[in-house]
Amino acid sequence: MGTIERSGLKPNDSVSPLRGRGNAITTETVFLLLFITGLAWIPFWLGSDRLTPWGINAVIFPCLAALYELSLIIRGLPHPVAIRWIRSSAILFAMAITWALLQNATWTPTAWHHPVWQLASEVLGRQIPESISVDRDLTALAVIRLMTAASVFWLALQLGFNPRRARFLLWSVVGIVAVYAAVGLFALGLMQDDVVFDEIILGHFVSSTFVNKNHFATFAGIGFTSIVALIQRIYRGELHGHDLRSKIASLLDTMGAKTALPLAMAFLILAALLLSGSRGGITSTGLCLLVLVVLSRRGARRFGSNEMALAVFMTLIVGGTFIGFGDRLVDRILNQGINDTGRLAADLITIRSVLSAPILGHGYGTFAAAFPMFRDDSMGVWVTWDKLHNTYLEIFQGLGLVFGTMLIVSVLLLVFRCMKGATSQQRDATIPAVAVSVSVLVGVHALVDFSLQIQAITLTYMAVLGLGVAQATNTRLRPHPSVPRSDNGR
Repeated sequence: MGTIERSGLKPNDSVSPLRGRGNAITTETVFLLLFITGLAWIPFWLGSDRLTPWGINAVIFPCLAALYELSLIIRGLPHPVAIRWIRSSAILFAMAITWALLQNATWTPTAWHHPVWQLASEVLGRQIPESISVDRDLTALAVIRLMTAASVFWLALQLGFNPRRARFLLWSVVGIVAVYAAVGLFALGLMQDDVVFDEIILGHFVSSTFVNKNHFATFAGIGFTSIVALIQRIYRGELHGHDLRSKIASLLDTMGAKTALPLAMAFLILAALLLSGSRGGITSTGLCLLVLVVLSRRGARRFGSNEMALAVFMTLIVGGTFIGFGDRLVDRILNQGINDTGRLAADLITIRSVLSAPILGHGYGTFAAAFPMFRDDSMGVWVTWDKLHNTYLEIFQGLGLVFGTMLIVSVLLLVFRCMKGATSQQRDATIPAVAVSVSVLVGVHALVDFSLQIQAITLTYMAVLGLGVAQATNTRLRPHPSVPRSDNGR
Protein backbone atom coordinates (compact mmCIF):
# COMPACT_ATOMS: atom_id res chain seq x y z
CA MET A 1 0.00 0.00 0.00
CA GLY A 2 1.07 3.60 -0.01
CA THR A 3 1.15 3.55 -3.81
CA ILE A 4 -0.79 5.60 -6.33
CA GLU A 5 -4.04 4.17 -7.68
CA ARG A 6 -3.85 2.46 -11.03
CA SER A 7 -6.09 5.19 -12.41
CA GLY A 8 -3.28 7.73 -12.06
CA LEU A 9 -5.06 9.88 -9.48
CA LYS A 10 -2.94 11.51 -6.84
CA PRO A 11 -3.83 10.76 -3.23
CA ASN A 12 -5.14 14.30 -2.69
CA ASP A 13 -7.39 14.28 -5.75
CA SER A 14 -10.70 15.78 -4.63
CA VAL A 15 -12.89 14.90 -7.60
CA SER A 16 -16.26 13.58 -6.40
CA PRO A 17 -16.66 9.82 -6.77
CA LEU A 18 -20.31 10.37 -7.73
CA ARG A 19 -19.66 12.75 -10.62
CA GLY A 20 -18.43 12.25 -14.15
CA ARG A 21 -17.27 14.60 -16.87
CA GLY A 22 -18.55 18.11 -16.36
CA ASN A 23 -19.48 17.27 -12.77
CA ALA A 24 -22.61 15.47 -14.02
CA ILE A 25 -24.40 12.56 -12.41
CA THR A 26 -23.62 9.47 -14.49
CA THR A 27 -25.51 6.24 -15.08
CA GLU A 28 -22.91 4.41 -12.98
CA THR A 29 -23.63 6.81 -10.13
CA VAL A 30 -27.33 5.98 -10.20
CA PHE A 31 -26.61 2.26 -10.12
CA LEU A 32 -24.03 2.77 -7.37
CA LEU A 33 -26.51 4.58 -5.13
CA LEU A 34 -29.20 1.97 -5.77
CA PHE A 35 -26.68 -0.75 -5.01
CA ILE A 36 -25.66 0.88 -1.72
CA THR A 37 -29.33 1.29 -0.76
CA GLY A 38 -29.84 -2.43 -1.37
CA LEU A 39 -26.82 -3.30 0.78
CA ALA A 40 -28.16 -1.09 3.57
CA TRP A 41 -31.50 -2.89 3.53
CA ILE A 42 -30.11 -6.44 3.71
CA PRO A 43 -29.27 -6.63 7.46
CA PHE A 44 -32.50 -4.99 8.59
CA TRP A 45 -34.87 -7.96 8.54
CA LEU A 46 -33.09 -10.42 10.81
CA GLY A 47 -29.99 -10.29 8.63
CA SER A 48 -32.17 -11.42 5.69
CA ASP A 49 -32.42 -14.88 7.24
CA ARG A 50 -36.08 -15.41 6.38
CA LEU A 51 -38.04 -16.41 3.29
CA THR A 52 -39.53 -12.96 2.66
CA PRO A 53 -36.23 -11.03 2.59
CA TRP A 54 -34.74 -13.84 0.48
CA GLY A 55 -37.43 -13.12 -2.10
CA ILE A 56 -36.95 -9.35 -1.88
CA ASN A 57 -33.18 -9.67 -2.32
CA ALA A 58 -33.68 -12.09 -5.22
CA VAL A 59 -35.66 -9.37 -6.95
CA ILE A 60 -33.51 -6.35 -6.07
CA PHE A 61 -30.01 -7.48 -7.00
CA PRO A 62 -30.55 -9.73 -10.06
CA CYS A 63 -32.91 -7.10 -11.50
CA LEU A 64 -30.40 -4.35 -10.78
CA ALA A 65 -27.70 -6.42 -12.50
CA ALA A 66 -29.99 -7.04 -15.49
CA LEU A 67 -30.78 -3.32 -15.76
CA TYR A 68 -27.08 -2.49 -15.62
CA GLU A 69 -26.41 -4.95 -18.44
CA LEU A 70 -29.24 -3.38 -20.43
CA SER A 71 -27.80 0.09 -19.83
CA LEU A 72 -24.44 -1.01 -21.25
CA ILE A 73 -26.17 -2.35 -24.35
CA ILE A 74 -28.16 0.86 -24.84
CA ARG A 75 -25.07 3.03 -24.37
CA GLY A 76 -22.97 0.76 -26.57
CA LEU A 77 -20.32 0.29 -23.89
CA PRO A 78 -18.29 -2.81 -23.00
CA HIS A 79 -18.12 -4.12 -19.44
CA PRO A 80 -15.64 -2.20 -17.27
CA VAL A 81 -14.23 -5.59 -16.24
CA ALA A 82 -14.86 -8.26 -18.88
CA ILE A 83 -15.79 -11.73 -17.73
CA ARG A 84 -12.64 -13.13 -19.34
CA TRP A 85 -10.63 -11.66 -16.46
CA ILE A 86 -12.44 -14.03 -14.09
CA ARG A 87 -12.89 -16.79 -16.67
CA SER A 88 -11.77 -19.71 -14.50
CA SER A 89 -13.97 -18.73 -11.57
CA ALA A 90 -16.94 -18.12 -13.88
CA ILE A 91 -16.59 -21.55 -15.51
CA LEU A 92 -16.32 -23.38 -12.17
CA PHE A 93 -19.26 -21.45 -10.75
CA ALA A 94 -21.36 -22.17 -13.85
CA MET A 95 -20.59 -25.88 -13.59
CA ALA A 96 -21.54 -25.97 -9.90
CA ILE A 97 -24.80 -24.09 -10.44
CA THR A 98 -25.66 -26.27 -13.44
CA TRP A 99 -25.15 -29.39 -11.35
CA ALA A 100 -27.40 -27.96 -8.62
CA LEU A 101 -30.12 -27.47 -11.23
CA LEU A 102 -29.60 -31.01 -12.53
CA GLN A 103 -30.01 -32.31 -8.98
CA ASN A 104 -33.55 -30.95 -9.07
CA ALA A 105 -34.36 -32.45 -12.48
CA THR A 106 -36.72 -35.43 -12.58
CA TRP A 107 -35.54 -36.60 -16.02
CA THR A 108 -32.03 -37.62 -14.96
CA PRO A 109 -31.12 -41.37 -14.94
CA THR A 110 -33.08 -43.35 -12.38
CA ALA A 111 -29.87 -44.78 -10.94
CA TRP A 112 -28.89 -41.26 -9.89
CA HIS A 113 -32.06 -40.57 -7.91
CA HIS A 114 -31.96 -40.58 -4.15
CA PRO A 115 -33.50 -43.72 -2.54
CA VAL A 116 -35.73 -41.58 -0.33
CA TRP A 117 -38.05 -40.91 -3.29
CA GLN A 118 -38.66 -44.61 -3.94
CA LEU A 119 -39.38 -45.12 -0.26
CA ALA A 120 -41.83 -42.22 -0.30
CA SER A 121 -43.62 -43.69 -3.32
CA GLU A 122 -44.02 -47.02 -1.53
CA VAL A 123 -45.34 -45.39 1.63
CA LEU A 124 -47.85 -43.17 -0.20
CA GLY A 125 -48.88 -45.85 -2.65
CA ARG A 126 -48.34 -43.68 -5.72
CA GLN A 127 -45.44 -42.73 -7.92
CA ILE A 128 -43.65 -39.54 -6.94
CA PRO A 129 -41.29 -37.75 -9.34
CA GLU A 130 -37.75 -38.61 -8.30
CA SER A 131 -34.53 -36.58 -8.34
CA ILE A 132 -31.02 -36.50 -6.94
CA SER A 133 -32.05 -33.84 -4.43
CA VAL A 134 -33.88 -35.11 -1.37
CA ASP A 135 -35.86 -31.84 -1.22
CA ARG A 136 -36.31 -29.94 -4.48
CA ASP A 137 -37.83 -26.90 -2.78
CA LEU A 138 -34.77 -26.45 -0.56
CA THR A 139 -32.45 -26.84 -3.53
CA ALA A 140 -34.41 -24.28 -5.54
CA LEU A 141 -34.19 -21.79 -2.66
CA ALA A 142 -30.46 -22.39 -2.28
CA VAL A 143 -29.88 -21.84 -6.00
CA ILE A 144 -31.83 -18.57 -5.86
CA ARG A 145 -29.72 -17.38 -2.92
CA LEU A 146 -26.53 -18.36 -4.73
CA MET A 147 -27.55 -16.47 -7.88
CA THR A 148 -28.43 -13.45 -5.73
CA ALA A 149 -24.91 -13.51 -4.28
CA ALA A 150 -23.43 -13.83 -7.78
CA SER A 151 -25.39 -10.78 -8.96
CA VAL A 152 -24.06 -8.72 -6.02
CA PHE A 153 -20.50 -9.75 -6.87
CA TRP A 154 -21.01 -8.87 -10.55
CA LEU A 155 -22.40 -5.43 -9.75
CA ALA A 156 -19.57 -4.66 -7.33
CA LEU A 157 -17.04 -5.89 -9.90
CA GLN A 158 -18.35 -3.52 -12.56
CA LEU A 159 -19.12 -0.50 -10.38
CA GLY A 160 -15.83 -0.91 -8.50
CA PHE A 161 -13.64 -0.50 -11.60
CA ASN A 162 -13.44 3.23 -10.95
CA PRO A 163 -11.03 3.58 -7.96
CA ARG A 164 -12.85 6.53 -6.41
CA ARG A 165 -16.22 4.83 -6.67
CA ALA A 166 -14.69 1.67 -5.23
CA ARG A 167 -13.46 3.57 -2.17
CA PHE A 168 -16.81 5.32 -1.84
CA LEU A 169 -18.60 1.97 -1.91
CA LEU A 170 -16.25 0.52 0.72
CA TRP A 171 -16.79 3.54 2.94
CA SER A 172 -20.52 3.02 2.46
CA VAL A 173 -20.20 -0.59 3.64
CA VAL A 174 -18.38 0.67 6.73
CA GLY A 175 -21.12 3.23 7.35
CA ILE A 176 -23.82 0.56 7.04
CA VAL A 177 -22.04 -1.70 9.54
CA ALA A 178 -21.55 1.23 11.93
CA VAL A 179 -25.26 2.07 11.86
CA TYR A 180 -26.25 -1.51 12.70
CA ALA A 181 -23.56 -1.63 15.39
CA ALA A 182 -25.08 1.50 16.94
CA VAL A 183 -28.53 -0.12 16.80
CA GLY A 184 -27.14 -3.17 18.59
CA LEU A 185 -25.51 -1.12 21.33
CA PHE A 186 -28.65 0.98 21.74
CA ALA A 187 -30.82 -2.13 22.04
CA LEU A 188 -28.49 -3.69 24.59
CA GLY A 189 -28.20 -0.58 26.72
CA LEU A 190 -31.63 1.00 26.57
CA MET A 191 -34.30 -1.14 24.96
CA GLN A 192 -33.80 -4.22 27.15
CA ASP A 193 -36.40 -6.76 25.97
CA ASP A 194 -38.23 -4.34 23.67
CA VAL A 195 -36.83 -5.22 20.25
CA VAL A 196 -37.93 -4.79 16.64
CA PHE A 197 -38.31 -8.51 15.96
CA ASP A 198 -39.66 -11.07 18.42
CA GLU A 199 -37.14 -13.68 17.23
CA ILE A 200 -34.24 -11.66 18.64
CA ILE A 201 -33.20 -12.63 22.16
CA LEU A 202 -30.99 -9.91 23.61
CA GLY A 203 -29.61 -11.62 26.69
CA HIS A 204 -26.39 -9.84 27.67
CA PHE A 205 -24.84 -9.68 24.20
CA VAL A 206 -25.09 -7.44 21.15
CA SER A 207 -26.83 -8.98 18.15
CA SER A 208 -28.34 -5.83 16.56
CA THR A 209 -31.01 -6.89 14.01
CA PHE A 210 -29.49 -10.38 13.66
CA VAL A 211 -31.06 -13.40 15.32
CA ASN A 212 -27.67 -14.78 16.31
CA LYS A 213 -24.89 -12.78 17.96
CA ASN A 214 -22.28 -14.88 16.13
CA HIS A 215 -23.61 -13.74 12.77
CA PHE A 216 -23.60 -10.13 13.84
CA ALA A 217 -20.00 -10.57 14.98
CA THR A 218 -19.00 -11.70 11.47
CA PHE A 219 -20.86 -8.77 9.93
CA ALA A 220 -19.19 -6.35 12.35
CA GLY A 221 -15.81 -7.95 11.62
CA ILE A 222 -16.20 -7.14 7.93
CA GLY A 223 -16.87 -3.50 8.76
CA PHE A 224 -14.08 -3.24 11.32
CA THR A 225 -11.47 -4.73 9.00
CA SER A 226 -12.53 -2.36 6.24
CA ILE A 227 -12.38 0.75 8.43
CA VAL A 228 -8.96 -0.21 9.82
CA ALA A 229 -7.57 -0.50 6.30
CA LEU A 230 -9.14 2.79 5.21
CA ILE A 231 -7.81 4.60 8.29
CA GLN A 232 -4.35 3.20 7.55
CA ARG A 233 -4.61 4.58 4.05
CA ILE A 234 -5.44 8.05 5.36
CA TYR A 235 -2.65 8.06 7.92
CA ARG A 236 -0.01 6.96 5.44
CA GLY A 237 -0.58 10.18 3.54
CA GLU A 238 -0.31 12.26 6.70
CA LEU A 239 2.84 10.88 8.35
CA HIS A 240 5.61 13.47 8.61
CA GLY A 241 9.04 13.54 10.18
CA HIS A 242 11.84 11.02 10.34
CA ASP A 243 11.69 9.70 13.91
CA LEU A 244 8.92 7.71 15.56
CA ARG A 245 8.02 10.56 17.93
CA SER A 246 7.37 12.96 15.03
CA LYS A 247 5.27 10.39 13.23
CA ILE A 248 3.13 9.72 16.31
CA ALA A 249 2.66 13.49 16.67
CA SER A 250 1.45 13.60 13.05
CA LEU A 251 -0.99 10.79 13.79
CA LEU A 252 -2.40 12.65 16.77
CA ASP A 253 -2.72 15.87 14.77
CA THR A 254 -4.65 14.02 12.07
CA MET A 255 -7.12 12.61 14.61
CA GLY A 256 -8.93 15.91 14.94
CA ALA A 257 -9.18 16.56 11.23
CA LYS A 258 -9.54 13.75 8.72
CA THR A 259 -9.97 10.72 10.95
CA ALA A 260 -12.25 11.85 13.78
CA LEU A 261 -15.35 10.29 12.20
CA PRO A 262 -13.58 7.14 10.91
CA LEU A 263 -12.05 6.53 14.35
CA ALA A 264 -15.45 7.02 15.97
CA MET A 265 -16.97 4.45 13.60
CA ALA A 266 -14.09 2.05 14.25
CA PHE A 267 -14.58 2.37 18.00
CA LEU A 268 -18.34 1.90 17.66
CA ILE A 269 -18.01 -1.24 15.52
CA LEU A 270 -15.28 -2.74 17.69
CA ALA A 271 -17.24 -2.16 20.88
CA ALA A 272 -20.30 -3.86 19.39
CA LEU A 273 -18.12 -6.72 18.11
CA LEU A 274 -16.59 -7.36 21.52
CA LEU A 275 -19.95 -7.09 23.28
CA SER A 276 -21.35 -9.75 20.95
CA GLY A 277 -19.32 -12.25 22.95
CA SER A 278 -18.88 -14.41 19.86
CA ARG A 279 -15.80 -16.61 20.30
CA GLY A 280 -15.58 -17.62 16.66
CA GLY A 281 -16.43 -14.19 15.26
CA ILE A 282 -13.94 -12.28 17.40
CA THR A 283 -11.17 -14.84 16.92
CA SER A 284 -11.73 -14.83 13.15
CA THR A 285 -11.63 -11.03 13.11
CA GLY A 286 -8.33 -11.07 15.00
CA LEU A 287 -6.86 -13.46 12.44
CA CYS A 288 -8.28 -11.26 9.68
CA LEU A 289 -6.49 -8.20 11.09
CA LEU A 290 -3.25 -10.16 11.26
CA VAL A 291 -3.58 -10.97 7.56
CA LEU A 292 -4.23 -7.29 6.85
CA VAL A 293 -1.02 -6.34 8.67
CA VAL A 294 0.97 -8.91 6.70
CA LEU A 295 -0.46 -7.72 3.40
CA SER A 296 0.28 -4.11 4.35
CA ARG A 297 3.89 -5.03 4.98
CA ARG A 298 4.11 -6.96 1.69
CA GLY A 299 2.55 -4.05 -0.18
CA ALA A 300 5.06 -1.62 1.30
CA ARG A 301 7.92 -4.09 0.64
CA ARG A 302 9.42 -3.20 3.98
CA PHE A 303 8.26 -2.60 7.55
CA GLY A 304 9.61 0.91 8.05
CA SER A 305 8.98 3.60 10.62
CA ASN A 306 5.63 4.53 9.04
CA GLU A 307 4.32 1.00 9.47
CA MET A 308 5.73 0.86 13.00
CA ALA A 309 3.95 4.07 14.00
CA LEU A 310 0.68 2.86 12.51
CA ALA A 311 1.02 -0.52 14.21
CA VAL A 312 1.64 1.08 17.61
CA PHE A 313 -1.25 3.50 17.15
CA MET A 314 -3.80 0.85 16.05
CA THR A 315 -2.64 -1.55 18.77
CA LEU A 316 -3.29 1.07 21.44
CA ILE A 317 -6.80 1.72 20.10
CA VAL A 318 -7.74 -1.96 19.78
CA GLY A 319 -6.15 -2.89 23.10
CA GLY A 320 -7.85 -0.06 24.96
CA THR A 321 -11.24 -0.97 23.50
CA PHE A 322 -10.76 -4.64 24.39
CA ILE A 323 -9.93 -3.73 28.00
CA GLY A 324 -13.12 -1.71 28.18
CA PHE A 325 -15.54 -4.05 26.41
CA GLY A 326 -13.94 -7.50 26.22
CA ASP A 327 -15.05 -8.80 29.62
CA ARG A 328 -18.10 -10.61 28.25
CA LEU A 329 -16.00 -12.51 25.75
CA VAL A 330 -13.57 -13.55 28.49
CA ASP A 331 -16.43 -14.62 30.77
CA ARG A 332 -18.00 -16.71 28.01
CA ILE A 333 -14.73 -18.48 27.22
CA LEU A 334 -14.13 -19.20 30.91
CA ASN A 335 -17.66 -20.54 31.39
CA GLN A 336 -18.14 -22.44 28.11
CA GLY A 337 -14.65 -22.99 26.78
CA ILE A 338 -13.79 -22.80 23.09
CA ASN A 339 -14.96 -26.13 21.69
CA ASP A 340 -18.53 -27.37 21.32
CA THR A 341 -18.88 -31.15 21.44
CA GLY A 342 -22.36 -31.04 19.89
CA ARG A 343 -21.03 -29.36 16.76
CA LEU A 344 -18.22 -31.90 16.48
CA ALA A 345 -20.72 -34.78 16.61
CA ALA A 346 -22.82 -33.09 13.91
CA ASP A 347 -19.72 -32.66 11.74
CA LEU A 348 -18.87 -36.37 12.03
CA ILE A 349 -22.40 -37.38 11.07
CA THR A 350 -22.31 -35.03 8.10
CA ILE A 351 -19.00 -36.50 6.94
CA ARG A 352 -20.68 -39.92 6.90
CA SER A 353 -23.52 -38.49 4.81
CA VAL A 354 -21.01 -36.98 2.38
CA LEU A 355 -19.26 -40.33 1.95
CA SER A 356 -22.60 -42.02 1.28
CA ALA A 357 -23.06 -39.92 -1.90
CA PRO A 358 -19.60 -38.46 -2.65
CA ILE A 359 -20.27 -37.71 -6.33
CA LEU A 360 -23.99 -37.03 -6.68
CA GLY A 361 -24.56 -35.33 -3.34
CA HIS A 362 -27.93 -35.10 -1.58
CA GLY A 363 -29.05 -31.88 -3.25
CA TYR A 364 -27.66 -28.37 -2.83
CA GLY A 365 -29.02 -26.69 0.29
CA THR A 366 -30.81 -29.77 1.63
CA PHE A 367 -28.97 -30.21 4.93
CA ALA A 368 -32.18 -29.79 6.95
CA ALA A 369 -33.77 -32.70 5.05
CA ALA A 370 -30.71 -34.95 4.66
CA PHE A 371 -29.19 -34.69 8.14
CA PRO A 372 -32.03 -36.48 10.01
CA MET A 373 -31.49 -39.55 7.79
CA PHE A 374 -28.02 -40.04 9.31
CA ARG A 375 -28.55 -38.69 12.81
CA ASP A 376 -27.65 -41.17 15.57
CA ASP A 377 -27.66 -41.37 19.36
CA SER A 378 -24.47 -39.27 19.58
CA MET A 379 -26.77 -36.26 19.21
CA GLY A 380 -29.30 -35.03 21.72
CA VAL A 381 -32.93 -35.56 20.72
CA TRP A 382 -34.19 -32.16 21.84
CA VAL A 383 -32.20 -29.98 19.42
CA THR A 384 -33.22 -29.47 15.79
CA TRP A 385 -30.34 -29.04 13.34
CA ASP A 386 -31.48 -27.18 10.23
CA LYS A 387 -28.00 -25.82 9.50
CA LEU A 388 -24.53 -27.20 10.13
CA HIS A 389 -21.88 -25.13 11.86
CA ASN A 390 -19.49 -25.88 9.02
CA THR A 391 -20.36 -24.40 5.63
CA TYR A 392 -17.80 -26.47 3.72
CA LEU A 393 -19.17 -29.81 4.90
CA GLU A 394 -22.67 -28.65 4.11
CA ILE A 395 -21.61 -27.72 0.57
CA PHE A 396 -19.99 -31.12 0.08
CA GLN A 397 -23.08 -32.86 1.42
CA GLY A 398 -25.30 -30.96 -0.98
CA LEU A 399 -23.28 -30.81 -4.20
CA GLY A 400 -20.96 -33.76 -3.68
CA LEU A 401 -17.19 -33.61 -3.47
CA VAL A 402 -16.52 -32.76 -7.13
CA PHE A 403 -18.97 -29.93 -7.69
CA GLY A 404 -18.71 -28.72 -4.10
CA THR A 405 -14.98 -28.29 -4.63
CA MET A 406 -15.68 -26.39 -7.85
CA LEU A 407 -17.89 -23.91 -6.01
CA ILE A 408 -15.33 -23.33 -3.26
CA VAL A 409 -12.40 -23.05 -5.69
CA SER A 410 -14.32 -20.54 -7.82
CA VAL A 411 -14.22 -18.18 -4.83
CA LEU A 412 -10.64 -19.03 -3.85
CA LEU A 413 -9.42 -18.05 -7.33
CA LEU A 414 -10.98 -14.61 -6.88
CA VAL A 415 -9.32 -14.26 -3.48
CA PHE A 416 -6.00 -15.24 -5.04
CA ARG A 417 -6.41 -12.50 -7.66
CA CYS A 418 -7.00 -10.00 -4.86
CA MET A 419 -3.89 -11.26 -3.07
CA LYS A 420 -1.81 -10.64 -6.18
CA GLY A 421 -3.19 -7.11 -6.33
CA ALA A 422 -2.59 -6.53 -2.62
CA THR A 423 1.10 -7.41 -2.90
CA SER A 424 1.80 -5.40 -6.05
CA GLN A 425 3.31 -1.90 -6.06
CA GLN A 426 1.71 -1.07 -9.41
CA ARG A 427 -1.71 -0.28 -7.98
CA ASP A 428 -3.38 0.83 -4.79
CA ALA A 429 -3.57 -2.28 -2.65
CA THR A 430 -5.98 -1.17 0.08
CA ILE A 431 -9.20 -2.62 -1.32
CA PRO A 432 -7.67 -5.91 -2.56
CA ALA A 433 -6.04 -6.31 0.86
CA VAL A 434 -9.40 -5.76 2.55
CA ALA A 435 -10.99 -8.35 0.25
CA VAL A 436 -8.33 -10.95 1.12
CA SER A 437 -8.53 -10.21 4.85
CA VAL A 438 -12.32 -10.35 4.92
CA SER A 439 -12.16 -13.62 2.97
CA VAL A 440 -10.03 -15.05 5.77
CA LEU A 441 -12.58 -13.79 8.30
CA VAL A 442 -15.64 -15.38 6.69
CA GLY A 443 -13.68 -18.43 5.53
CA VAL A 444 -12.36 -19.28 8.98
CA HIS A 445 -15.65 -18.54 10.72
CA ALA A 446 -17.42 -20.81 8.20
CA LEU A 447 -15.51 -23.71 9.78
CA VAL A 448 -17.36 -23.26 13.07
CA ASP A 449 -20.61 -21.53 12.11
CA PHE A 450 -23.07 -21.04 9.26
CA SER A 451 -22.66 -17.27 8.95
CA LEU A 452 -22.15 -17.52 5.17
CA GLN A 453 -25.72 -18.78 4.92
CA ILE A 454 -26.95 -15.45 6.31
CA GLN A 455 -27.48 -13.12 3.35
CA ALA A 456 -26.50 -9.98 5.24
CA ILE A 457 -23.04 -11.50 5.58
CA THR A 458 -22.78 -13.28 2.24
CA LEU A 459 -23.99 -10.36 0.12
CA THR A 460 -21.85 -7.82 1.99
CA TYR A 461 -18.85 -10.10 1.55
CA MET A 462 -19.60 -10.52 -2.16
CA ALA A 463 -19.68 -6.74 -2.53
CA VAL A 464 -16.27 -6.37 -0.86
CA LEU A 465 -14.81 -9.25 -2.87
CA GLY A 466 -16.13 -7.76 -6.10
CA LEU A 467 -14.46 -4.44 -5.27
CA GLY A 468 -11.20 -6.22 -4.47
CA VAL A 469 -11.18 -8.14 -7.75
CA ALA A 470 -12.04 -5.01 -9.73
CA GLN A 471 -9.14 -3.07 -8.21
CA ALA A 472 -6.76 -6.00 -8.57
CA THR A 473 -7.54 -6.46 -12.27
CA ASN A 474 -4.58 -6.23 -14.61
CA THR A 475 -3.43 -2.63 -15.22
CA ARG A 476 -3.25 -3.33 -18.94
CA LEU A 477 -7.04 -3.08 -19.11
CA ARG A 478 -7.88 -0.12 -21.29
CA PRO A 479 -9.84 2.69 -19.55
CA HIS A 480 -13.59 2.24 -19.68
CA PRO A 481 -15.54 5.01 -21.51
CA SER A 482 -17.75 5.51 -18.45
CA VAL A 483 -14.74 6.44 -16.28
CA PRO A 484 -14.23 10.23 -16.08
CA ARG A 485 -11.17 11.51 -17.88
CA SER A 486 -9.49 12.51 -14.64
CA ASP A 487 -9.69 8.88 -13.56
CA ASN A 488 -7.61 7.76 -16.52
CA GLY A 489 -4.57 9.74 -15.62
CA ARG A 490 -4.87 11.89 -18.75
